[in-house]
Amino acid sequence: MNGFVSWLPVLDAPAGLRLAVKDVIDVAGMPTGAGNPRWLATHSIPQHDAAVVRALRAEFTVVGKTHTDELAYSLTGTNAHYGTPVNPVAPERMPGGSSSGTAAVIAAGLADLGLGTDTAGSIRVPASYTGIFGLRPTHSRAPHDGIVPLAPSFDVPALLARDLATLRAGARLMLDGVGTDARPRTIWWPADIPVAEPVRQVLRSTLTRLVGAGFELTTAPLFEAGGWDRLRAAFSTAQAAQVWEQHGEWVRRERPIFGRNVSARLELAAEVTPRMAAEARSVLRTASDRILRAFADDRVLALPATPYPAPLLEDSGAGRAAVVRLTCLAPILGAPALSLPVARIDGLPLGLSLIAAPGCDESLLATAELLR
Repeated sequence: MNGFVSWLPVLDAPAGLRLAVKDVIDVAGMPTGAGNPRWLATHSIPQHDAAVVRALRAEFTVVGKTHTDELAYSLTGTNAHYGTPVNPVAPERMPGGSSSGTAAVIAAGLADLGLGTDTAGSIRVPASYTGIFGLRPTHSRAPHDGIVPLAPSFDVPALLARDLATLRAGARLMLDGVGTDARPRTIWWPADIPVAEPVRQVLRSTLTRLVGAGFELTTAPLFEAGGWDRLRAAFSTAQAAQVWEQHGEWVRRERPIFGRNVSARLELAAEVTPRMAAEARSVLRTASDRILRAFADDRVLALPATPYPAPLLEDSGAGRAAVVRLTCLAPILGAPALSLPVARIDGLPLGLSLIAAPGCDESLLATAELLR
């Protein structure tokens, strides 16, 4: 599967750059399927573009809709109904989700810019696995209307591209124009990043290029012992509560069939109590306030975009917690995060993620230019 949905034609773009749109984002005259046949059957065809699609049409031409994990509630890129888009750089491995089809299309050169969404890493994970650029913008700077929600506190439209120039063109159109491109002074590479030593070494070596360009490097730990897992657990609970609030009524009424992993995740979401959700939100607020204060001295946080390269397809049920430990920080902070294809392990792509303070999207993109 090349990543485009099978029930719509792939259109020509006689002039300009080609835009591929994840199938949770409305395009006028095209059905929005959200990765599930029952959703496709029970929702009318949108009559209007999502606001972010309207913005991007100024320079890009929509050529098709792309596959997604069901309701965008997964990070593997697999789909029990439609199959798994092929990872062009490693066909025997996962493309990463939930913007899997979009990443596959961009990595294969079938479109120039990919428009997806990122809630818990759904742009940054496939960017890392397929060796392309992925930008999750500041939560408040991109329009959200016309997009199937998953967990609105964390959802944001986001972009994929093979090159920084195209990514920056898309970001200029998508964002609200009130950000800053002032270059940060310090790169924060936490000593306590929960990844294997080979991953730590190959990505830290990349950061020496930024040090050579005048940045300072700090390795202060981000959390006390157990902090990464506590934050991941709180994020997953808060996310699940919102997912069920958004979709629980539809799931109970329509009784759609879901793949095993998504079904299990929805069952757990249905069991989150208001007290559990409130406690999780409290943990996230405390952590967010502390980490955002650390950005006050003009730092950029550097992390592996994923804890490892793309897993084999038969391992699709494993490793979500390890991934979300890294990817949940940006949505918790409402901050921009940029995944850069800067490294390889055993010949497979591995992304470096840069996270800046909210509003500093352009600063991230300017910093990335130094790693080209």
